[in-house]
Amino acid sequence: MSQSSPHKTLIMKFGGTSVGSIDAMAQVIEIVQQEKREWPRLVVVASALNGITNLLLDCANRSALGDRDAYRPAAEEMTARHYAIIDTFVTDPARGARVKKEIDQLVEDFSSRCQAICVLGEATARAMDSISGLGERMSVRVIASALNTAGVQATAVDATQLLVTDDHFQAAHPDLDASASRTRQGLEPILSRDQVAVVTGFIAATPAGITTTLGRSGSDYSAALLGAVLPADEVWIWTDVDGVMTADPRLVPEARTISELSYREVSELAYFGAKVLHPKTIRPVIEAGIGLRVCNTFNPHNPGTRLVAELPAPATGVIKAVTVITGLQMITIEGRGMLGVPGVAARTFSAVAATGTSVPLISQASSEQSICFAVPVESTRAVIAALQHTFSGEIASRDIDRVWATDEVVIITVVGAGMRSTPGVAGRVFQALGENEVNVIAIAQGSSEVSISLIVDAADARFAVQTLHNLIK
Repeated sequence: MSQSSPHKTLIMKFGGTSVGSIDAMAQVIEIVQQEKREWPRLVVVASALNGITNLLLDCANRSALGDRDAYRPAAEEMTARHYAIIDTFVTDPARGARVKKEIDQLVEDFSSRCQAICVLGEATARAMDSISGLGERMSVRVIASALNTAGVQATAVDATQLLVTDDHFQAAHPDLDASASRTRQGLEPILSRDQVAVVTGFIAATPAGITTTLGRSGSDYSAALLGAVLPADEVWIWTDVDGVMTADPRLVPEARTISELSYREVSELAYFGAKVLHPKTIRPVIEAGIGLRVCNTFNPHNPGTRLVAELPAPATGVIKAVTVITGLQMITIEGRGMLGVPGVAARTFSAVAATGTSVPLISQASSEQSICFAVPVESTRAVIAALQHTFSGEIASRDIDRVWATDEVVIITVVGAGMRSTPGVAGRVFQALGENEVNVIAIAQGSSEVSISLIVDAADARFAVQTLHNLIK
């Protein structure tokens, strides 16, 4: 994994499973020790220990509902888990005591915030951001102390001092110019001292210093943003799989690692269900021309997946991966009176947007007599109600016959940039499904021709993914 890179900068992000146990932390320390020998300027971006963020959010929500004691068992669990790692890796008593005191202060902060939420009876988005980022603030302090004990000089840094965002709490948008200035001011002194900067993922701050978050799984995004504004030469995302896989190994046991992917391909994979990368990660990396790699913390000698701007068209292996999004229903608006009537699609998706629902796939017949689209199962009832209200006049006059939803479905997507220059790929996809008696309910293909998406019944999901995975050469 190492490469000779004198005077260059590497950013490594470690996810929750990579830092969430004593064995995992041992791997992280070993990886950082190894890469620090090859990369003089090294930044580690860390998530919270796995499960901690969910624990924080659950307690905040329970506090808002009036549970005065929700924080107590959570505080005990967080303290115990972080103390266990400190006791294992921070052998110097004074250093261990200092970091334990910092953990105690953060846990006390959490307890106080939960009590305040309970009194108010409400957990605002701003309050949730202030609580949900506490896990990262704990983990970086533990990691930095463990690295110092292991002989790697390290300093913990809160990204609230580096990344500047707007005040769109829980999914804040970064200000790259302001972030570049603060990041260089905050990290350059640490890196110039030959130290490793251990930075919180997921969190940032408004210009006034109010804590924000970048959205769930946002630590990937944090690493990419820091890489873009510092700037770095490479960003490596360390997770618990050997890079980006050809399919979910839980569905396809023979799934394998893809050695190289283009940014366009991995963007499609991220959007259509591959959970290795946060979908927002790609953009700052592309714009900054930074190398990106996905690696396995628990198998660090595996080269993982390298992500590049463009790849030459392959001679074989046009399809590279198959992804699936579960937990959906397909909603259809249909009626002969829709033919030639302008604005039906606009009104449809305005109504959907008003419910706060994301639509991952849309399909419309050229006859304009129906529009169908997928939504999460939990949003179906609200979306149908909104559409029935919006089109109440057309439903009454029978211009629209009905608005209805299927049973649960999944979106299956085949991805590969080589599909753009290879005729017959769609034919092979649907022939394979037809021969195996998998019914396709709807189809969508983007103009980029990097992917083909189709909707099938949820009961057919595993078999359909396995069938299409067999097309990968």
